Amino acid sequence: MTVERDDMEAVAKAWAHVRANLRRSAGQRLFDQWLKPVVLIADSSREAVRLGLPSAFMTQWVRNHYAERLLLEFRAVIPEVLSVGIETLSEEPQRVLKVEPAPLPVAANQAERPAFDPRFTFERFITDSTNRVAFNAAKAMAQPGTPQFTPLYLHAGTGQGKTHLMHAIGQAFLDANPQATAIYVTAERFMFEFVQALRNRDTHAFKTRLRSVDLLMIDDLQFIGGKDATQEEFFHTVNEFMSSGKKLVIAADRAPQALEGFEPRLAGRLGSGLVADIKPAELELRRRIVERKLGDMPAVDMPSEVIDLLAARITSNVRELEGALNRLVAYANLSNETITIDFAVTTLGEVLRSAQRRITIDEIQRAVSSHFEVKQIDLISERRAVAIARPRQIAMYLAKRLTTRSLPEIGRKFGGRDHSTVIHAVRRIEELRGKDIEIDGAVRTLMRTLEG
Repeated sequence: MTVERDDMEAVAKAWAHVRANLRRSAGQRLFDQWLKPVVLIADSSREAVRLGLPSAFMTQWVRNHYAERLLLEFRAVIPEVLSVGIETLSEEPQRVLKVEPAPLPVAANQAERPAFDPRFTFERFITDSTNRVAFNAAKAMAQPGTPQFTPLYLHAGTGQGKTHLMHAIGQAFLDANPQATAIYVTAERFMFEFVQALRNRDTHAFKTRLRSVDLLMIDDLQFIGGKDATQEEFFHTVNEFMSSGKKLVIAADRAPQALEGFEPRLAGRLGSGLVADIKPAELELRRRIVERKLGDMPAVDMPSEVIDLLAARITSNVRELEGALNRLVAYANLSNETITIDFAVTTLGEVLRSAQRRITIDEIQRAVSSHFEVKQIDLISERRAVAIARPRQIAMYLAKRLTTRSLPEIGRKFGGRDHSTVIHAVRRIEELRGKDIEIDGAVRTLMRTLEG
């Protein structure tokens, strides 16, 4: 396949940008060992990027750890990219493009102008009651002038949007204040740089660099629990920002009072600003997130029942939900398959099983009988009245979607019915959800109840 010259130039420029981002985020040691050897194969196109490595072992490692990240990085630059293949270079000569990484900012300015992820903006953060307070507080922190509160302390489980909001704050703040300075750093990096400063007997430069910026953001604070010297320095940094009225944003996986290995005075100081939590995304929010991500993939046709499957079954965190979506789309593109329920279940089988809370058919039957005000025993009876048959079909549909039970097992749980009866019920409810608002609403409500 011959690739147009414009396509190659665009992909080469994107690759330079991606390499620079990887070098910055991964750290020099990891980058040199695993990512620096990656090369761009010359017949890459806007839709299908091909990357090569010198050995099968390195290829597998990069696939396992960076496949999704590489796809997202390329898409951030070229939205038309559908797949990023990572392959082992063959012994036969392959033409690779020698692309130098895009230059990083000048060292003196690098920390004050961090490279925020362009995907993580306020406009792309989807809100509901689970995260609205944190979102509004983040937007307020990004406004020019003296902050209404400091520090802003964000806490949530992994993959719920803390880092997204921090990147959004940084970008909006610097856009509104072109002459301002900011630092975004993880707590582990803060600790590493502080220890290095101690060894080099140059803590003054470390303190001056951090405390001189207009906005300081520190992520994953829980990782300095038990590190007394680092906490002492961090405590003084917090005090400095609070006394000077400058902007400070902290993120962790739990509330200040629940941090393990932290001095009470530090936990108290962190809690003296605004503490905003982000709760796990509920079903409707997860569905909107999937729809938003699909909006960035205009060439992807995904049925609503597949969107419902992803939103209903992957409940642990938003990051895993996005990863599952990216994997499903990539597999469909690579195999030239149409995305259907069966294809999604086959492709994401392990993901769906590991992410799913163990919902039982008995739970489903109890929830359905309560919602429709019918007796649970009626759902397994031979009664065929619509008032009983429709809830029974909905219960079978939910059993198929929310459990890993086989069709024969589901049938046996509903009065020893044949698997073909279950198939009919599932198809009938799928059909009704597309045209009956009440049925669709009942199914959504029951899914939300069962997940809770």
